[in-house]
Amino acid sequence: MRDRGWWCLAALSGGVAVMAGAFAAHALQGQLPERLLAAFETGVRYQMWHTLAMLGVLAWRATHPRHGFGIVLGLWAVGVLLFSGSLYAMALTGLRGLGMITPFGGVLMIAGWLTLAVGALRAGRDAQSESGMA
Repeated sequence: MRDRGWWCLAALSGGVAVMAGAFAAHALQGQLPERLLAAFETGVRYQMWHTLAMLGVLAWRATHPRHGFGIVLGLWAVGVLLFSGSLYAMALTGLRGLGMITPFGGVLMIAGWLTLAVGALRAGRDAQSESGMA
């Protein structure tokens, strides 16, 4: 199976996101101040959306291999780790300084989306030139 490591990472990320969401809903409800619970839930939401996006890119990449899509996956993986991870840690420890890490994760996630857009444009252009339409 191509991209086995990425598929496993995405599957684990999805599982962690579900567990973190359940943890927030059942164990953290009423235990954390509302703003920290909201931060934790934001981490869960962004992790799950990017996990689903990773699965979509992996499925696309299975039929349309593109070098740049590996970069997209890497940017999202590290971005989720920094963004969601810092929000989880901040909510659970109360250390506000961890919030300084969050924007770096967000920038990496944005960079992943922009890299995906560039890769998709290049893939379309390459397909046109291969079919003689360019």
